[in-house]
Amino acid sequence: MEARAFEHDLTLWFVDDVPARMFFGGRRWSVTDTPTRLGPATWPSPPEPVAHAWRFQATDRSGDSFVFDVYDDGDHWHVHRAYS
Repeated sequence: MEARAFEHDLTLWFVDDVPARMFFGGRRWSVTDTPTRLGPATWPSPPEPVAHAWRFQATDRSGDSFVFDVYDDGDHWHVHRAYS
């Protein structure tokens, strides 16, 4: 078995400075819980220097839901992990 990493385009839309919608992996997602801002106390080992980071549940149109850890490296938003 071979492990591969795939980078997908990620676009976030915010309402009142909080994530509300996202496009990731070719799918449109709606944030379906209250997002949590991640910082040193809640995310002690970020993958690289991070400007902003969030954890939230999002659901696509077919009803699939995941919890996403996303971060902004200062230039682009990235998904660090997605939990089912």
